[in-house]
Amino acid sequence: MTKATDLAREMNVFDPGCTSRAVLEHATGRWGSLVLASLVDRPLRFAEVRRAVTGIGDRMLSQTLQRLEADGLVSRTERSTIPPHVEYALTDLGRPIAERVCDLIEAIYRQLPGIVAHQRSADEASRPGA
Repeated sequence: MTKATDLAREMNVFDPGCTSRAVLEHATGRWGSLVLASLVDRPLRFAEVRRAVTGIGDRMLSQTLQRLEADGLVSRTERSTIPPHVEYALTDLGRPIAERVCDLIEAIYRQLPGIVAHQRSADEASRPGA
């Protein structure tokens, strides 16, 4: 067995000291999952990611991209064009994770009518006099 295989056997996302927990947080946190999903179809420039992920500020987007890049899920490529720009893309490590995030988003979309109905029922049941 390889050292990587041995390491994988020791991974436990429920252990706060396990690296997998941090990567899970980066990939599935509020902004990480949306950034990964935005990059599934094609590489994007910073401003394009910001427009795709409505509501994220520049600083948070920059931090999120840096974390995803540090984990090897996203690559950053500086293009020497006029004007110069930076492109972000999924890596071979990041693509399967981003695709699973998109699968989760699609599952939520499919279940959303039932979820909304349940939320409305719960809201109505919690009102005084209900």
